[in-house]
Amino acid sequence: MGESVISDDDVAGFVEKGFLRVEGAFSRELAAECREIVWRDIDGEPGDPATWKTPVVRLGAYGQEPFRAAANSARLHAAFDVLVGEGRWAPLGGLGTFPVRFPSDAEPGDDGWHVDASFPGDDPADFMSYRVNVASQGRWLLMLFLMSDVGKDDAPTRIRTGSHLDVAALLEPEREAGLSFMDLAQRAAPATEHRPLDLATGRAGDVYLCHPFLVHAAQPHRGAEPRFMAQPPLLPRPGQGPNLERPDGDHSPVETAIRRGAGR
Repeated sequence: MGESVISDDDVAGFVEKGFLRVEGAFSRELAAECREIVWRDIDGEPGDPATWKTPVVRLGAYGQEPFRAAANSARLHAAFDVLVGEGRWAPLGGLGTFPVRFPSDAEPGDDGWHVDASFPGDDPADFMSYRVNVASQGRWLLMLFLMSDVGKDDAPTRIRTGSHLDVAALLEPEREAGLSFMDLAQRAAPATEHRPLDLATGRAGDVYLCHPFLVHAAQPHRGAEPRFMAQPPLLPRPGQGPNLERPDGDHSPVETAIRRGAGR
């Protein structure tokens, strides 16, 4: 994929599979700078597994210059324009929180299948009550920023390919209210068991741009080196969120996938 062009095949693959991997979305040097900053907040030392005490730690939010630069590369901005639409997305101020996963025989305890929620429910302080609706209110994309090389044993995020279409069908009858994070997870996990499995592997600097309805899950780390990844959302500009009934028919690939899954 060129710096400013996503091919028609890339777009068709995103609509069908629910994700697109942008290789070398930012430099490996930037990724190393980001890891160095995150290591300062970890109770452990690089290269010393004896100091890695837990399967996963969550750190952040990170908005320093290396993180902002990684989040706003020309390749990513070009991809956002194609998948979402020019002028519809808000630039990122950083990469938010980091789940850092360490090699461990212990279970991480956070590896259930789910869809990330995008707007608050009755209690804005309760993440589990956050909601998702068929219009994907408040979110354009889920993104996976690989800040370290991630092989199949390095706790790559598990992806149920095409599951975003099933989730659109689940959400369609719920209309604007949508479903809470937990309700949707409980319905989406069995509804997407038939979907093939992909793993978000790659090199530091790669980014997976995922449909907001993509069902995904963490997994234990059975490799050798800690896995660094950020997973910020791509948010809409004010008044420029997803719209499934555009009068001009200018639906983005994100919206087209929802419409297909919802049977519109």
